[in-house]
Amino acid sequence: MVLLCVALSAWLGVNSAAATEIDSLFAHLADEHSPGLAVMVRQNGRTVFARGYGLRRLQSPAKIDAKTDFRLASFTKQFTAMAVMLLVRDGKLRYDQTLTDIFPDFPVWGRAITVRHLLTHTSGLPDYEDLMNDAWTPAHQIRDEEVLGLLKQQASPKFAPGTSWAYSNSGYVLLGLIVAKVSGEPFGQFLQDRIFNTLRMRDTLAYLNGQNIVPNRAWGHSKKGDQFGETDQSPTSATLGDGGVYSNLQDLARWDDALRNHTLLSREEMAAALTPAKLRDGSEPHWPASPGEYNLAPGKPVSYGFGWFLDAYEGHPRMWHTGSTMGFRTVIERFTEENLTIVVLCNRTDLDPSGLALRTADIFLSRTGRRNGKME
Repeated sequence: MVLLCVALSAWLGVNSAAATEIDSLFAHLADEHSPGLAVMVRQNGRTVFARGYGLRRLQSPAKIDAKTDFRLASFTKQFTAMAVMLLVRDGKLRYDQTLTDIFPDFPVWGRAITVRHLLTHTSGLPDYEDLMNDAWTPAHQIRDEEVLGLLKQQASPKFAPGTSWAYSNSGYVLLGLIVAKVSGEPFGQFLQDRIFNTLRMRDTLAYLNGQNIVPNRAWGHSKKGDQFGETDQSPTSATLGDGGVYSNLQDLARWDDALRNHTLLSREEMAAALTPAKLRDGSEPHWPASPGEYNLAPGKPVSYGFGWFLDAYEGHPRMWHTGSTMGFRTVIERFTEENLTIVVLCNRTDLDPSGLALRTADIFLSRTGRRNGKME
C-alpha cells in the first residue's frame, strides 16, 4: 500500500477517523505482491482521500500511485459523449443527424438511427463483439473502422431505433468515428486537443498500440485459483470510443473539477447529457429481459443520458459509470447534491469497484444526516 495523499476537510467531520474507515475498506484487498487499485474521494472540489494499493504490474516493483494510468474501459464513454457535445455546440453536428447522413454508404436501416440514439443506447445496433470471428486476437485486434465494416454488412438492427434500450459498445465506437469524421482529426487527437489538454489532464490519452505510450501504465490481471496472471489485452482492446481511454486519479480530479465548474460546457449545454432517455412512445426504458454480459439489471428500469447512468442511490441523485474489460474494473460515482465524487480504478478483475465505491459513499452520505432524501 502506498499513501498518496490524504487532504482532510473539516466539512461534516471528514477527519482522520473517516480516512481510517475508508482505508479499512481497501487495505486488505491488495499488498506489495499483488495487483491492486487506486481510490479517490472528492468533496466540494477538494480531494479528501486518495490512496493506491498494490502493484502496477506483477513483474515490476512499481507501486500504484496517483499518476498510475488505468484502462478506463466503458468509463471512457463520458469522454466520447463530451466530444460529441462539443461538436454540437460548435454547430458541426446535430443530435438528430442520422448514420446515413454521416456515412452515406451505411445500409438503409441506418436512416432511422440518430446521434442521440447512439448516445443513449437506443439505436438497436448489433453488438460488434457478436459479429467477430477468430481472425481477431489479442495480437490482431479489431479497429474502429473494422467495427463499422461489420455493422454495414448487417441486414437490420436488433430493434427499431428508439423502441427499446440495450447497452451498445457498437454505438460508442461509431460515435468515436463520427467525431473523427466531423472534426477532421483522429478521435484520440480531438480528445487531446479539446478535453485533455484544455483541462491539463497530461497523462490521459486514447491508447493506440504502437502509436503512443501510456505513462506510468497499470497492466491488467485476472485471478485463477490463488494466483494472478497478466491479462491486459483482448481482441477488442483497440477500439476507442467505447473504452480506449487510460487515465489516473490526478487527471480525473481535474475532470471532476471541469464537470462541477462547467469548464467545457455551460450548465445549459450539459443538461442534455443529464436528462434520462425516453423511448419513442415516451415510456421509460428497461434493461433487456434476458441476462447478458452487459446487462446489469435484467428487466429493470434504466436511467441513462449521454455517457452517464443517472439513477439515484438511496434517494441521492448521482451520475455514474462503470468500466469492465480484460484485466480492469473501474467506476466513477458523482453524487451531485452532496458534491461528492468517488473513483475506484482496479487493475484486476476479482474486485467489485462499484460495490466498494458505494460502501465508501455510505461513509460520507451518512454524515450529511440525510437518508432517502429525508433528514434523520
